[in-house]
Amino acid sequence: MKASSLLHVPTTMLLSLVLFSCSKQDIPAPRLNNTVAATSTVAAVSVASNSWMTALADNTNIAAISIPGTHDSGARVEPVSGTAKCQDLSIADQLEAGIRYLDIRCRHIDNAFAIHHGAIYQNLNFDDVLTACKTFLTNHPKEVIVMSVKEEYDASNNTRTFEQTFDTYVSKYGNIVLNATVPNLGEVRGRIVLLRRFAATTTPKGIDATSWADNTTFTINNGNANLKIQDNYIVNDNASKWNNVTALFTESSTTSNSTLYINYTSGYKPLIFGIPSITTVSGTINPQIDTYFSTHTAGRYGIVPMDFANTTRSTAILNTNF
Repeated sequence: MKASSLLHVPTTMLLSLVLFSCSKQDIPAPRLNNTVAATSTVAAVSVASNSWMTALADNTNIAAISIPGTHDSGARVEPVSGTAKCQDLSIADQLEAGIRYLDIRCRHIDNAFAIHHGAIYQNLNFDDVLTACKTFLTNHPKEVIVMSVKEEYDASNNTRTFEQTFDTYVSKYGNIVLNATVPNLGEVRGRIVLLRRFAATTTPKGIDATSWADNTTFTINNGNANLKIQDNYIVNDNASKWNNVTALFTESSTTSNSTLYINYTSGYKPLIFGIPSITTVSGTINPQIDTYFSTHTAGRYGIVPMDFANTTRSTAILNTNF
């Protein structure tokens, strides 16, 4: 991507653009061939964060397990503290820490994808993300990465659609699964499973997530997959946000079905002039996640995207599979 093509705007405008670009867009539903409870290949196992899926049986469906994830996985740059950065760890370090769900936001510019959080370029491109994933999966061929891909901010200087540019990355890297159903681990080890949040004219092109509702808890049933997502990201009250999170934890861990649960623990508190404060939310919610999984140590909790994920928190979630 040409550096000269990056948009330069005043900081106050950047903050507003970050705020309004946090709204989510589309997502769908899964398929389970096995029981909801994930099956380990051994009765009790000590797993490493960088290879924990290796210990799960091939017939375990992705919707049947707990998967630590990150929200806005590439967002590590911000003009003002607390307004845009969502992660401390790089993509490579997230994967080593046990993260297996990546939330990737791509600005379409110069017929390529730059990673953005709203208007803010994250000094990272989609090639960097896919290279980190490919390197990790080469070193850990029995692991699986679920990747949500969403178009972010304004397109600029392109001669083709977002979908057409995405297709060039699929051809280049060759390890992205485009099936519309939620797979078993054995079908996709060593690969990236696409959760698609952009429009496509040619399908199947990943698990269709193009009807993602805004700032709420919702379901998607599209004939190929069944999803339930909690993504209440405008957080005026941390207690209400935590209630939304725990309600979906309870449902996912006590219900026997083929639904893929995605439970975003992230969000921001709107401050004066609508400036977002991400850390106001993560500073309260993340310790609550730690406490929750210190007592809820087994069960299916679905995909759990977090801000400022770390190895300790990720490990607590992935350990509920064993």
